[in-house]
Amino acid sequence: MNRNRNRLLYLLMVTIVICLGLLSRRISDHLPDLINLVLGDILWALMVYLLIRTVFRSWSIRKVALTGLTFSFLIELSQIYHAPWIDAIRNTTLGGLILGFGFLWSDLVAYSIGIGFGIVIDYYVEAYLMRKNGA
Repeated sequence: MNRNRNRLLYLLMVTIVICLGLLSRRISDHLPDLINLVLGDILWALMVYLLIRTVFRSWSIRKVALTGLTFSFLIELSQIYHAPWIDAIRNTTLGGLILGFGFLWSDLVAYSIGIGFGIVIDYYVEAYLMRKNGA
């Protein structure tokens, strides 16, 4: 497998996913309720996956996926904890986007789907790079 992944490509994908996530918040009134419920969380987990892939290019897809899923689940579980200092962080725009506000079981499913999309994207990128390099 080609472990020499292109960071710029992954950063571009991170940027696209962030834009899609922000767009999903703007057009939420026009989306079906079920999509609205999970889309932001799916995109958030996909972004986490892609960021981890960007930083740790030599890691296996499995290791990136497990790390992304663990990180996402821990962030969600942290939403059970409410203290003034962490709620103050959550009340900022960036803090709210990263940490979220309240624990939902459905978010864990959405994160799993987002990480799953990351795996699929990664397999396609890896296959493309292998074909491109003649392997």
